[in-house]
Amino acid sequence: MKTIPLAFQIDTLLHQDAYLVDGVLKKWTGATTPVYSTISSTSDYAPTLLGTIPSMGEESAFEVVSAAEKAYDNGQGLWPTMKVVDRIKCMETFVTQMKATRTEVVKYLMWEIGKSLPDSEKEFDRTVDYIYDTIEDYKQLDRNSARFTKSQGVNAMVRRGPLGVVLCLGPYNYPLNETFALLIPAIIMGNTVIFKPAKHGVLLLSPLMEAFQNSFPKGVINIIYGRGREVASPIMKSGKVAVLALIGNSTSAIALQDQHPNKNRLRLILGLEAKNPAIVLADADLDLAIQECITGTLSFNGQRCTALKIIYVHESIATEFNRRFAEKVDALPFGNPWEEGVLLTPLPEQDKPNYIKALLDDAQLHGAAILNTKGGQISENYIFPAVLFPVNKEMRVYHEEQFGPVIPIVSFKNIQEPLDDMAESNYGQQVSLFGQDIRTIAPLIDTLVNLVCRVNLNSSCQRGPDIYPFTGRKDSAVGTLSIHDALRSFSIRTFVASKDNAYNNEILQALLNSKESNFITTDYIL
Repeated sequence: MKTIPLAFQIDTLLHQDAYLVDGVLKKWTGATTPVYSTISSTSDYAPTLLGTIPSMGEESAFEVVSAAEKAYDNGQGLWPTMKVVDRIKCMETFVTQMKATRTEVVKYLMWEIGKSLPDSEKEFDRTVDYIYDTIEDYKQLDRNSARFTKSQGVNAMVRRGPLGVVLCLGPYNYPLNETFALLIPAIIMGNTVIFKPAKHGVLLLSPLMEAFQNSFPKGVINIIYGRGREVASPIMKSGKVAVLALIGNSTSAIALQDQHPNKNRLRLILGLEAKNPAIVLADADLDLAIQECITGTLSFNGQRCTALKIIYVHESIATEFNRRFAEKVDALPFGNPWEEGVLLTPLPEQDKPNYIKALLDDAQLHGAAILNTKGGQISENYIFPAVLFPVNKEMRVYHEEQFGPVIPIVSFKNIQEPLDDMAESNYGQQVSLFGQDIRTIAPLIDTLVNLVCRVNLNSSCQRGPDIYPFTGRKDSAVGTLSIHDALRSFSIRTFVASKDNAYNNEILQALLNSKESNFITTDYIL
């Protein structure tokens, strides 16, 4: 076993023994849950104990609901009525303090979820950039709103207002970036938030607890720990949640929204499953297609909703594509996250290797072969990526979102075959299309944009850049996330209107001159 660099060693256990409620980091004295890494720190394999987190329940759930509800105070609270410029100052305070935690957060990203050092650093830095970009977009949104319009004898000032209490549940694969893509716009738009971290990637948030506490008024952000059914369920049953913001799977989303007593009042912002396909046409540049498909299928071991999870290859090039693709997969280096040049890293879920093996066994039973020599080699915390061909609809791996290192390949003769499969699929997030003849590509694009929400031409599927919309059709998403769209997703248009007459106009002018109202203002944020 290679020596773990001193900077990344776990010297002391991190016991997260406080939760954030009503502006207080309150000491937790109840039951705790151990946090293990599947990465071993000894020569003989054994999971590494990283620390503990609170195992909270219904009583704590009601406590954070009460704090968030009190801070919102039916829209009368300090935070929802605060000037936009002052909410921005709070967010700037937070991101400044957040940047000081980079080293520690990156370290735990590697240990808790097995993300490589460069990708962990990129996730942190991208999140910081996201916050600054959100601030700038919010400034522009406010500038655009800082004016009156007049139509049919009515003057109006239209702005975006908060919705209420938001329950935020982030994913384990991007526990910082995608979680904050929910948290940051929800908070800055004037909502109060209850946040429960995912099942993995929990301790990495510990260094940020004081920054949250120091930066926002009490009750604006409340952080709770525990299993979803123990804490998220009672929070939803309370009926106090106005927005469910979740990145995860549709089963959890449906179960939670069904527990809300007034579902018609519940806004959903959901990032869910996907089975993003690649379509490799006969005239595709194979070098480019193979490299992009490697990235698309195996970046972070395929543990991304935006990963390519099935590849359709035209039958005329399938043999060549499969041979070269399998060779490329076998050449990928596996190791611990901090090792230089590593691309494949340990899986954070202890049962994931056995799940992937079950998919491989099922596929082979129904006629598929593993094309690469290393495919399916299993160890305590990993199973080497397997390239499966030919894959058919009898196989589990054709239907299930595998969320791990296995790549099913299907050959096609007629382009209508993958199009029909996509139309029948429960999912509709993205597709990668590889080819160059515009007479073929043009009608395909016109069809694909109606089946998914992003068509990636000669490139792998991805989320960013964050200025572009991130959403999906069918079971893949509800609502749209991007820097611009997220501010709208977590708010509602609201306005003050008055008939255009001397009496009303004098009052409006007096309001503007007095600066007594945080809503009726034409102040311009630079």
